[in-house]
Amino acid sequence: MPLVIEVAGKTDIGCVRSNNEDNFGYDSRHGIFVVCDGMGGQAAGEVGSKMGVDEVLKYFRSAARSGHFEQAGKPLEGVSAQGNALASAIHRANRTVYEAGQRQAGRAGMGSTLVAALIKGSTVAIGNVGDSRIYLIRQGSIQQLTKDHSLVMEQVRRGYITPEQAARSEMQNIILRALGSTENVEPDVEDMILLPGDILVMNSDGLTKYVRDEEILGIVGSSPDLAGACDALIQAAKTAGGDDNITCLLLKAVERPWYKNIFHRWLPGGPRWQNSI
Repeated sequence: MPLVIEVAGKTDIGCVRSNNEDNFGYDSRHGIFVVCDGMGGQAAGEVGSKMGVDEVLKYFRSAARSGHFEQAGKPLEGVSAQGNALASAIHRANRTVYEAGQRQAGRAGMGSTLVAALIKGSTVAIGNVGDSRIYLIRQGSIQQLTKDHSLVMEQVRRGYITPEQAARSEMQNIILRALGSTENVEPDVEDMILLPGDILVMNSDGLTKYVRDEEILGIVGSSPDLAGACDALIQAAKTAGGDDNITCLLLKAVERPWYKNIFHRWLPGGPRWQNSI
């Protein structure tokens, strides 16, 4: 049986912030799912993250109309055509955010993290820039698929500090790569195979600063559906402190007969959609 993707997402301003610089979006027709966490003063973060989401979605919608993917940036070796299409979309988004920041003085320093998944059948390409994350939940275990482009995680990888020290570091917000920070960006892109029952957790760092990996696994596993899991994850982050915006987008691969139609249901609390039978 073919795999179809159930999806639910939610974003929350958190307990401290006066505005929400996170954005997420997806287009199930083209199998593209995106989460962005903006940065920059004078509401520039909100603008940068929205541009990031919109430009990635726009890239795949345009490709569907034209019948081909327009190459942007240097092609990646060892990555599928699907993965290279995702990389091109990220390059296009980076250029748009960068140029917007250059044109308007009030948006100087505007940028955004980005995580994205491009799903076709049972294959998925994942891409990221910054410290937003994608996790895979499979058969009762959780694995972080993306690598944070942050100063503290680079220090962890080099053995300078421990993960526990990183969690307490005052330098957690120092990002080494972001959309819009430079004219060109180097996204990390990988290919993988989805299995029935797999769940991808896409989130901004407002979630993972307060909810550990094993807690994410437990919350998702004990929730009645994806929408409930989103609510519970965000509430867990807020209960633990919630000093940042919090966004999660959950995707579940399920087997369904081809004749089962999928419709969209408006989620409570915001303009987000969920697929269901």
